[in-house]
Amino acid sequence: MYMKFLIFRRLSSTLIQISAPNSFLHSKIKALVLQGDYLDALLSYAKGSSLPLYTSIFTFPSLLKSCASLSNLFYGKTIHSTILKMGLQFDPYITTSLINMYVKCGSFINAFRVFENMSRCDLLAQDVTIWNSMLDGFFKFGLIQHGMVHFCRMQLSGVKPDPYSLSILLGVFDGNFDIQSGKQIHGYIIRNLFQDDPYLMTALIEMYSNFRRPMDAWCVFDRLQDKKATIVVWNSMITAFYENGWLMNSLELYSLANYEGCKLASSTFSSVLVVCSRGEYAEFGRQVHCHVVKVGFEDEPYVCTSLLTMYAKCGLVKDAKEVFDSVTDKRVELWNSMISAYVGNSKEFDALDLYYQMQLSAVPSDSFTISDTLVSCSMLGLYDFGRAVHAETIKRPVQNNVAVQSSLLSMYSKCGNLEDAVKVFSRMDVKDMVAWGSMISAYSQNKKTEDALNLFKAMELEDMKPDPNIAASIITVCGELGSLYPVLCGHGFVIKRGLDSDPFVGTSLMNMYSRYGQPELVGNVFSDILPKNLVVWNCLISCYCQNGLSDLSISLLPQIMQQGLYPDSISITTVLMAISSVAALLKGKAIHGFQIRHNVPCDIQVENALIDMYMKCGALRYAQHLFSNNMPARNLVTWNTMIAGYGSHGYCLEAINLFNEMRTSGISPDDITFLSLISSCNHAGLINEGLSLFYLMRKYRIEPRMEHYINMVDLLGRAGCLDDAFGFVKDMPIEPDQGIWLSLLSASRLKHNVELGEFAAHNLLKIDPTKGSNYVQLLNLYVEAGFQEKAAKLRAWMKQRGLKKIPGCSWIEVKNKVDVFFSGDSSSPKTIEMHELLKNLRHNMERVEEEPLEAIELI
Repeated sequence: MYMKFLIFRRLSSTLIQISAPNSFLHSKIKALVLQGDYLDALLSYAKGSSLPLYTSIFTFPSLLKSCASLSNLFYGKTIHSTILKMGLQFDPYITTSLINMYVKCGSFINAFRVFENMSRCDLLAQDVTIWNSMLDGFFKFGLIQHGMVHFCRMQLSGVKPDPYSLSILLGVFDGNFDIQSGKQIHGYIIRNLFQDDPYLMTALIEMYSNFRRPMDAWCVFDRLQDKKATIVVWNSMITAFYENGWLMNSLELYSLANYEGCKLASSTFSSVLVVCSRGEYAEFGRQVHCHVVKVGFEDEPYVCTSLLTMYAKCGLVKDAKEVFDSVTDKRVELWNSMISAYVGNSKEFDALDLYYQMQLSAVPSDSFTISDTLVSCSMLGLYDFGRAVHAETIKRPVQNNVAVQSSLLSMYSKCGNLEDAVKVFSRMDVKDMVAWGSMISAYSQNKKTEDALNLFKAMELEDMKPDPNIAASIITVCGELGSLYPVLCGHGFVIKRGLDSDPFVGTSLMNMYSRYGQPELVGNVFSDILPKNLVVWNCLISCYCQNGLSDLSISLLPQIMQQGLYPDSISITTVLMAISSVAALLKGKAIHGFQIRHNVPCDIQVENALIDMYMKCGALRYAQHLFSNNMPARNLVTWNTMIAGYGSHGYCLEAINLFNEMRTSGISPDDITFLSLISSCNHAGLINEGLSLFYLMRKYRIEPRMEHYINMVDLLGRAGCLDDAFGFVKDMPIEPDQGIWLSLLSASRLKHNVELGEFAAHNLLKIDPTKGSNYVQLLNLYVEAGFQEKAAKLRAWMKQRGLKKIPGCSWIEVKNKVDVFFSGDSSSPKTIEMHELLKNLRHNMERVEEEPLEAIELI
């Protein structure tokens, strides 16, 4: 408070004492401003005891720049009043500085008043610098049309725009105008021979880049005569290439600049390292790193941060840590980058450990540090650590940072403490889109659908338009309401908001429609999405696969490549799942070959999907080869897939041996492991092994599910141990479902135990009286046990109610096509051909007894 009072008293003094300019004070203030010590500059002026009010006329621009940099309108107005008392308001440098100060302090009206007062002086009215300051002010305040009027007024007043005027104008040529307006300015530049100005050419390159026209930007760059004059134009062209997705062109341009002998700046290396990060060009990034060391920029903070980020984005965390350790004077930005690198590579514990080291090093954390640390706590579910970080922010200004508050919301919600998340949200003075989205997402994750919808309505009442992230969250909330109608309402909402073409929103809609069994609506949403990236295509493949449209799902893979995209491991995994469901071995082999030829990353999910596909297609040998030779790393899913595959192919003992091998390797089984093993023992009739496995589940603290009990009842029943099976059912700790009673009924049928069969059927029909197959089992029991009268009555009763058994089906793959056949169905186009073939086979078999084998005509 004393400091503010001192500055105010000195600056607002009404004493007018004109004295000789103090050159020492002027030099001191100018030096402080150049160093960025703006507050010290103002204090030096205020404490000038020999000059209560006035110093050199050249001091005021420096003082006004200090006010602008501190965004302190109060001090700026005080200095302005001093300028007016001295009659210096018509000095061109001071006028320009006043306009800039008011613009940066957010007072456009005062800036415009200064400019209008300037028009009284004919000399100042022709000064292009003052016009440029006001032009920049119009555009910074978003007054685009007024700025264009000002530009026209400038020319009508006889003031010719200079390169800086045109640079300011080109800076607003993006979404506010069409490309033709930008080309008109380009033509004006050529006509007035400004095309050799490197900074103006930089503005032109950036303008064309904003319009997504990198070739036009390249033409501007290529026609520049003296490219070596400044590296700025090279930097802008490198940036233009990578912002438009031309990453390799950016790297080639960097190499060309180096070859041409241009003096590369730190910003050049930073831009190129960003390109390497986006394209994951780790090897090229290493070469740039060597160049950085060679030219001596390895200690430049921004370059170090870019290097560290590049290695982290390429997954080379150890290299990133080496860059971090090599810097002696670590600023907070470097600490933040390393913490972010750990978080981005799923090394949350390392991120928290580095945060602790940062605290020990007495480096003050900022909003980025806190946000990334809270993300780590969220991922690990470390509620207490998150609260400790929250406590650190309470007494600091960073607690009011919206990003930190949003991270706190996410941390508390993911740790299951919704109450604390609500408290943080309610105490926020300013709620931006991220905060609203975080709170809606928190309600959604904790199944508070009504609260999420109410909060969304409250957000709309605050005139906050939802972004794609919030729209996607609302679609998910609608999907949790248990019916299709809310999802349709959510779809209508995003259409009204113009968000239906957003890929993120679209994939959420596709997933919800797929969940409710609406593949046609999934296709409709897909057709509206622009652009269709690989995530969208993968989502469509998955949705079709989940809804039984396996052939359609498989056919999408070639379409992805026709759109210029390359399938990734997720695409391959999803298509393999579709192939497994229809047992199309030839297509599975083709996908496997495609993955090998095109070097699609073969992670453990792809390898597991390949094993599952080969197993379900009956190619046990291929699955064994992949498991034994191609998988040095095996997770639980890998072992379960192989165990289930052995069991389905009748190799029960091999499945049990593999189970023992899995336990020896240190991997603990889960409920799926035991389900596969018990099912295998069931089909092989190994009662003792099955019982041993069932009771072994308790040792691993695995609670048996209904599927385990069904397989055990079926195992005992198939072996003829009906009393044991019935006793097992009575001792179940959970209520038997229809699968249990159906298994017991089937076992009773095998042993013709009508009494037990009727008891099982009675319980089965109580659960589901409308399913025809349940009655068929009882009917077969009556027929096979010789109870014809009961069978006739049951058959008549079923006919009266129109109950039928759903026919079984089988399929076969011939010449890359899968044909499906249903029991009792003669609608297949090849039915006649098949019956004719069977007739010929029967005829040939009858001839075997009469003629030698050599005489039989081959079919």
